This record gives sequence, C-alpha cells and structure tokens, in this order.
Amino acid sequence: MAGIIKVEVAEGITFVSIPEADLHIQCGCPADSVKHLMKRGLIRNCIRDGVRYETGPNAIVLSDVHIQNGRFSNLSEFPILQMFYRQGRIIPGHPNNTGVKPVLVGLRKQVEAQMEYIYRGNYGLVSEEEMISAGASPQDARDMMRLKLRFAFGKIRRMDEYLDLLALEDGPLEIRNDVFIRRLRTNVFEISHGKNSVRVDLNPPEQPAQAPPYTLGYHHIPRDYFSVLHSGEGDGWDINRPAMASILLFQGKVYLIDAGPNITFSLNALGISVNEIAGIFHTHAHDDHFCGLPELMRADHRIPYFATRLVRASVIKKLAALSMMREEEFDHYFVFNDLVAGQWNDVDTLQVKPVFSPHPVETTVMFFRTLDRAGYRTYAHLADIASLKLLRTMIGHDEDAPGISHELYDAVAANYLAPADLKKLDIGGGMIHGDAEDFAKDRSRKIVLAHTSLPLTGRQKEIGSGAPFGTVDVLIPAHQDYVRSYAFHRLTEYFPTVPASCLRVLQNNPIVTFNPESIILHAGNKADCVYMLLTGQVEMLHSRRKVYSTLSAGAMLGELTAMTGKPLAETYRAANFVQALRIPLDLYKSFVQNNRLAERVTQLLDIRGFLHGNRLFGDAMSSSRLNAIASAVTPSEHAREAVLSRNGSSHLTLVRSGAVDLIFAGKVVERLKAGDFFCESTVLFDIPCLFKAVLVRDAVLYHIPAADLADVPIIRWKLLEIYESRLEKALAIGMHESPLAWHEEYSLGVESLDNDHQELFGTARELLDVLFGTNTTRDPVQLFNTLIGMTVRHFKSEENQMRSVEYPGAGEHIRHHERILSLLSAFGQDVQQFRRTSRKEAVAFIKDHILAHVLTTDRQLGAYIRKITANLSEA
Repeated sequence: MAGIIKVEVAEGITFVSIPEADLHIQCGCPADSVKHLMKRGLIRNCIRDGVRYETGPNAIVLSDVHIQNGRFSNLSEFPILQMFYRQGRIIPGHPNNTGVKPVLVGLRKQVEAQMEYIYRGNYGLVSEEEMISAGASPQDARDMMRLKLRFAFGKIRRMDEYLDLLALEDGPLEIRNDVFIRRLRTNVFEISHGKNSVRVDLNPPEQPAQAPPYTLGYHHIPRDYFSVLHSGEGDGWDINRPAMASILLFQGKVYLIDAGPNITFSLNALGISVNEIAGIFHTHAHDDHFCGLPELMRADHRIPYFATRLVRASVIKKLAALSMMREEEFDHYFVFNDLVAGQWNDVDTLQVKPVFSPHPVETTVMFFRTLDRAGYRTYAHLADIASLKLLRTMIGHDEDAPGISHELYDAVAANYLAPADLKKLDIGGGMIHGDAEDFAKDRSRKIVLAHTSLPLTGRQKEIGSGAPFGTVDVLIPAHQDYVRSYAFHRLTEYFPTVPASCLRVLQNNPIVTFNPESIILHAGNKADCVYMLLTGQVEMLHSRRKVYSTLSAGAMLGELTAMTGKPLAETYRAANFVQALRIPLDLYKSFVQNNRLAERVTQLLDIRGFLHGNRLFGDAMSSSRLNAIASAVTPSEHAREAVLSRNGSSHLTLVRSGAVDLIFAGKVVERLKAGDFFCESTVLFDIPCLFKAVLVRDAVLYHIPAADLADVPIIRWKLLEIYESRLEKALAIGMHESPLAWHEEYSLGVESLDNDHQELFGTARELLDVLFGTNTTRDPVQLFNTLIGMTVRHFKSEENQMRSVEYPGAGEHIRHHERILSLLSAFGQDVQQFRRTSRKEAVAFIKDHILAHVLTTDRQLGAYIRKITANLSEA
C-alpha cells in the first residue's frame, strides 16, 4: 500500500516523502531551507559502499510567488547543490549517481527564472564580452574566463543538463513514478500517489514569523571608532551559525560585509536596525553571501553598495533573474559605488581595497584600513577563497586552455598572505574554499577561522582563533559618544526647520537602554515622556486592530500624550537592545510650542497614526520619513458609485475610509477597504493604474505623489509585490474565457502600436484555434511563421519609435524583445515538427511572456510617447 509522509518543516517549507516511489519532495525554498531540513533530521549522513554522503530531497516544488513578505521564496541554489554534491547525484562513480536527474517543479515563469538564477549563481558572468562590458580589460577577461572554465571542468553548462524541469499548469502533472501534483490555487498544491494524497500550502500566515534554524540571543554592541563585529562564521550548511560575514563599526557608522540568509535576524540579535546601515561591501554572489540583499531593500532609504564593477554586474544579473526585475530597477534600492580593484578606495575616510580572488563567480577579498596614532590599523576579510594547493594544480602556460598563469597565482598568494591586524578567512576546503594550512606562517596579528560547519581541528586551532556570534575585535577604541551624536542627527531630520541651538535643548537629555522584549510604553496609559529611538528596533502592537509594526532608528514614541494628553492607543515593546533619548513631556511640548510646530505636529500625528497601521508603511520607517510622506498627503472625498479616472496625476491612492472595487475587463479583481491602496503602477513605472476604481461606499481617499515614494526602498519593494499579485489576477481574467480577446486596458494610447497589437492578437487567436480548436483550413506552420514575421516587424516599429523619442528605457525594452523572439522560436519548434503542446501550456506562455510584456513594459513606452507628444503639442 502506497504511503505519503508529510512534514511541516518551517514557515514556507514542507517535506513530502513517498518512499515507494523513491521520491522525496522539498516544497518551498526560503532562506536556509537546507539547514531547516537538516535540523529536522530530514537530511542525514549515511555511508554506502564505503562512500559517505547525505540523504535528502530529490525534487523541489517552487512557490508560485517568488517574493513573500519582502523575502525571496525560491532560493533553490543550495538545495540543488546539496542534491548534486552532498548527495552525490552528479559525482562520477558515486553510488547515488544513477542517471536519474533531480526534478524542479513550478509555474513556467518560476522555473525559467530559477534556471537563470542558478546559472548566474554557478558562473556569474559567462563570457569575455560580459566581463569587458563590466569594466575588465580584454587580457583580464581572457585570464578570468580561463580560470572560470577550469572551475567548470571546461564548459559553461545550463542547469537543464542536470535537472528535469516540469512546468506546472492547472491540471494534474506526473512528477515521477506515478506521483502526481495538482495546483489547487495560488501556492496550494495536492500531491498524490495511488489513493493517498496530501495538501501543501506555501502561503505565509497572517503574521509571518520566519526564523532561522539557529538561535542567536541578544547582544548589546558598543559603537567604537574602528571595530569588527563578528556576525557569522559558518557556511551554507552550518545549522548552528549564520554564514560567514562581518560588520564594521567605523566612526559610529555601521557597514556590512556581505548579506547572507536571515540577515534581519542577525541584525536584530545585534541591536541594529536596517535604517542604521551606512553601507554594504560585497564580495560575491553566492547565496550564503547574497540572498539577504532583499532584506536591505526594506529600508526607508537607499543603502550605499560598494563592490567592484565585475562583482556588481554578477550580483545584479543574479538578483534580476531571481526577482524577475529589470537590472535598472535596483537603482531605486541601492546607491551604487564602484570600487577599483587592487587600489585603496576612500569611503568617508575608511579605506578599502578589493582584491581579485579565484572563484567560479566574480569574487574579491576585502582589505580595510584607517589611520591611528601609530599608523594604519587593518582588517582583511577573505571570504570564498581557494586553497593555494588547488590553485597550483591549475597553473598552465597554454593561454587557450582552462587554467591560471603562474604570474596570477603568485599575485593571488601574495594578496592572501598580506599581513593585517585582524584577518578573517575561509577554511571551508574542497574545490572552492580555503585551507587554514596556507596561513600557518601568516604574519597577521590575529587570524579568525570561518566559513566551515565542522569543528576546528587541533592543527587549525594552532593557526587561528574562533569568533562566536556577537563578539567584537576593537582595532581603534572610541573617545566620544556616538550614540549621543545619533540623537542630534535624528532630531535634525525630524525637525528640519528648527535651529541647531534649539535642538540641543532636546539632545541634552538622558539616553536610556531597554532590554530585549521589555515593554517601553503600555496601550491605555499616558506616556510619562517622549522617547526618540536611536539604536535597535521597537514593536508597535495593537492586537484588536491587527497593527503589528516595526519602528527603527528615528522613531518618536509617546508624542500623542505630549501633544494631546490622550493615553496611548498602542503598546511599544523592545525587539532587541534599544537605546533611546528620553525627553520629559513638558519640555517636549514647550519645545514644539516655542518653535510654532504644535498645529503641524498634531496634524502629522493623525496621518502618521493611520500610516503606521497600514501594511505599506508599518515597517522600518523612521518618523522623519513618515512625516515627509504625511506632509505630502492630499485627502479627497468621493460618493458611492463614483468612478475614478485611470489617467489622473501620478500618485498612490490609499483608502482612509469606505470601500473601492478594482475592475479589469469588467470583472472585480479586488475589493479594497480602509488601509488598502491602489495606483501602485504610477509609483513603480510611471504608468496609469491598470484597473478602473469604482466606489462601493462613500470614501475618503489619501493621495500621495509618486515622486515622494518612488525611491523609498521598502515601499517600492512592497508595491512591487502587490503589483505582481494584481497583474497575475488581471492576466488570469484576460485569458480565462477568450484568450487574446482585446480589452481596453491593453491600450497604450499610441494608435500605431495599439493597431499592431490588435492585429497580432488576432493572428495569435487564429493560431490557437488551428492548433487546439476546430479550424483545420490553415497550415499551422505557415501561420506560425506569419506570426513571427508580424512580431519582428512590430518590434522594429516599436524600436524605431523608441529612437525617435530618445526613450531612456530602450536598452532593456529591446532585450525584452530579443527574449520574447527567442522563446517564440523555441515554442515554435513544436509547431515545426507537429509535436503539439497542450493548449494550457500555450495559453500560459502567452500570459506570462506576451500579455505581461504589453501590460507593463509596453505601457511604460506608451506613457513616455504620450508625454513627449503632449509636450511637443504644447510647445
């Protein structure tokens, strides 16, 4: 009798095992999913035929939604690496290498995105041309390509050579050995074998609480002049520690080195909020150093990003594939600062030198230094290095063969062994990690060994030290109070019109520390003072109204009592060690009145109170940023059944009260209530709202100009998640009854382009009827070739219009065209050989690649052309 074992592993991860079918399925791949499986005993060490290996999944079911609650849901790189190498499924001669490929299952667009993400994660930049485009010299590009090919055993390969890829549509799909999967609705699946079945739900709970597989505790970290805070010494397989990373504390500022899985939890344990981060230095794009980037995109400001151009290019290509976003989109989330490799670069008097490190993807080790009384003090961060013994085996003099030159090897060895006051290094071993023995004679004052999940051997302990999470190495101590200087900086942001001398009246108050999980202020009580949050994070809670927000540096607590005398509506609770400026109530109220701010502050408090309870504005927003947004709000009142124009001014609209229906193609997509919002496309892409908004009840709406939100990373990130969810609903409606029927929402407002689209839609509808309907009078091959020809002509017409109006997004748009033609060509192979694919697969292809392009990328072009045309008419 067939049996199915289902284990709820962690939030977003379910393990389904069907032993009789030799199928073990990991459903969902959020950060550190392999570690969660290890922690639950679902991956175990075994020995067969004298070979040590791990058990684990041999199939992965992807989430339908690649971003949930601002974090990536489909990080399959490490689960696949675990199958390939730690289970031995692609190792020659391994008992688990039976020729049966692991399986990747998901919606077609998710599977395609994963293939590109894993491809970039394995190889980074994949040609000399890409490297030269990212700033490498032709000679350096040749040298790096030789090395890359040696790591890749001579060939850059797509992952579909090693994986079976299954595109999941609406009907049952056989995974393998009579095991079937059926998608019931978004992120809900039924897996069956024989008469047995289980249901898997990958949707997050209403109040998600994703947690890492390890416990970190809480740490109160002093802010020194120049120190290294150890925030991770493990690797991608270590179930007890975060992956290798460090935090630099320099002149009171917080800089990250790399961003690995669950970075938010590491920062929370260290008492650091995302809004305190002054920048990130990035070494390379492997997931255990990379996949925390989206959590840094949840700040209220663009965080400076420091890396060489080659590393940045590699990272952005992988990030774009994983997030299904344009590469240019990340300019809205980070301030990119390119570092010159091999040279000292100045970052606000902190000097950093990135140095090339041989690795399968573009990688640099990082050296940091700053002046002290006795000269420079230095820190070296050597993540993901290769052992010198391994590199010596790669030395070859044939410039046309994979390998490394003797000159490059000598340079790498000299850089690795350059002395520093403190050096942290990768000793993970194997093909792409370092060896502690290489540093046995290193002249650095202190060496920290990291990037391993194994206990240190006696010999390794003789060479280097350990560094438990939260420990600090102080290189230059501080002789000033940086936390008090934070107070003045935050007060300046919060009261931008008040003279510095007046602000110092508030600054000259005690700074208090709250222990983690302690209540700072109780709902229903009147505050006894006003607190300005300086470090750490505070939870704002109102369970009855379901308000659960996170406040970070710069937030004000207790203002309501100070300004109105009313008790607090919410409870404020320290999420970690919190430091705050404690301002007496009467002093704060006098300060506001003396500077003629009372009316404005009271007004902003009301709007801010509403914004705090809103899912868009409730996390990681400083009070000064919320004040700026609240100041830009324009309210309006509307009667029931009113229809709002889709082509109004560029703004985001929030429902303060009442109800609004969003309608597409005559059908209700979503009903919005108080706290919901629409017109997100105006903020993201400067295009009109895709939906018609109809008032179901009398409503008060808040309108916020798009320009005030477009470059607030956490808001943009959340808007993108909502946009993609609503776009998917609209596409489903558009394709449900009559695929490719024309709807007014498809119009770009540019007559020539709209005419082309309607003609293309008509021909594509006819092809669907020939392939899957009753039309047998047309030759499908001829009709498909006609459609390809029409598409090519239309794309050329669009591209000519882009050039005529000097469209700034032309490069990315043309790359979209090239990708669509490539996919059409591949899709057409079935037509050419009369191997008919399913109608559902054809419809899904049209929805994901054609309609999605028209409704986003083409609408951006249409909006730009209309704007240029209007400006010319006015002139």
